[in-house]
Amino acid sequence: MHSANPWFLVLLVSLIGLHVLETVATLLNLRRLDPRLPEEFAGVFSEADYAKSQEYARESERFDLMAGTFRLVVFLGFWLGGGFAWLDGLVRGMAEGEIVRGLLGFALMHAGATLVSLPFEVYGTFRIEAKYGFNKTTPGTFVADHVKGLGLAAGIGLPLLALLLWIFQRVPQAWVWAWVATTVFMLALQFVAPRWLMPLYNKFTPLEEGPLRRAILGLAERCAFPLRDVFIIDGSRRSTKGNAFFAGFGRNKRIALYDTLVEKHPEPELLAVLAHEIGHFKKRHIVQRLVAAVVQLAVLFLCMGLVLTNAGLAEAFGLERPTLWLGFVFFMILFEPVQLLIGIAGNVWSRRHEFEADAYAASVTGGPEAMTGALKRLARDSLSNLTPHPLYVFLHYSHPPMLERLAALRGLGRN
Repeated sequence: MHSANPWFLVLLVSLIGLHVLETVATLLNLRRLDPRLPEEFAGVFSEADYAKSQEYARESERFDLMAGTFRLVVFLGFWLGGGFAWLDGLVRGMAEGEIVRGLLGFALMHAGATLVSLPFEVYGTFRIEAKYGFNKTTPGTFVADHVKGLGLAAGIGLPLLALLLWIFQRVPQAWVWAWVATTVFMLALQFVAPRWLMPLYNKFTPLEEGPLRRAILGLAERCAFPLRDVFIIDGSRRSTKGNAFFAGFGRNKRIALYDTLVEKHPEPELLAVLAHEIGHFKKRHIVQRLVAAVVQLAVLFLCMGLVLTNAGLAEAFGLERPTLWLGFVFFMILFEPVQLLIGIAGNVWSRRHEFEADAYAASVTGGPEAMTGALKRLARDSLSNLTPHPLYVFLHYSHPPMLERLAALRGLGRN
């Protein structure tokens, strides 16, 4: 590793720069917290609940910043202390063949990253989320979720990784075939996940016959939405926060409602939330985002193919010669600033989609009142930050701030 290596300088400056940007955005976001309840939420938030939401924002964001700083310090220590060269030598001594070494190396790196992150995850779940009344996860469920995650990573992630290593080792124009393989894999997951993977974590129970089911089916019929079934998810096993989504392609679409959402919202608000999700389908947001993800993969693999075995990049991480599997790791670190820009553009696009889906929900439910009520209740029940800083929103928010969504809905009501 040489400090004059241009790759080294670019990597070091970008990693520290990204962390400084995140720190500034978080501190500005915390300074933006206003103890005065926005007039829009009078009668929705009690004074105690609003004060609690601000304390939740302060504690959770400071904790996230501390965790991010710790992870960066550990990574820099590992990198600058020759950790990658040590790990490369360890893997070479334990296995033969580039693919086997790669799989072993990624498994060791995943284990190390998990050891670094796990204490923060435990504290966040069982201390902060529990303190503010959100966590319902038991230690047994927490451990089981991680075991299942490891099983899925081994059963699904490692075969895909082995294929990519083989492609970049053996196939001409490797980036094209890696892109095709990953795209096929991503599309296959859209079919597989709702039916076989999500039920590993949550119980999906068909919504029983009754007024709510009939109202949902009626809404789907009015919207010409090809709904196959409606399910209730036992989200209350892990959190008190509510959610809803639909999954599936073609005429095999399923709507899933968290039980916490059903418990806390009256029928008109539930229908508005579902109409919002249907709006994403009707406005072709799902297809647009899928196409964007495929294009993003193409850009990623094209760039990866250009630098994967670059000797200067390997030297920046302390290696005497390039190693294929570590080239994957180094590229993803190098790509982080580009990924931030892609994420920002994606968030801007997503926020526009959310406004469009809100407008669609208002149009099919007879006005903005039900959607407005649902958003206010969701903000209260999740202790949302009602006054986020614009820079923090710009960097991180895939949904518009709540006050902006409500103002847009109010504007629809005046039209």
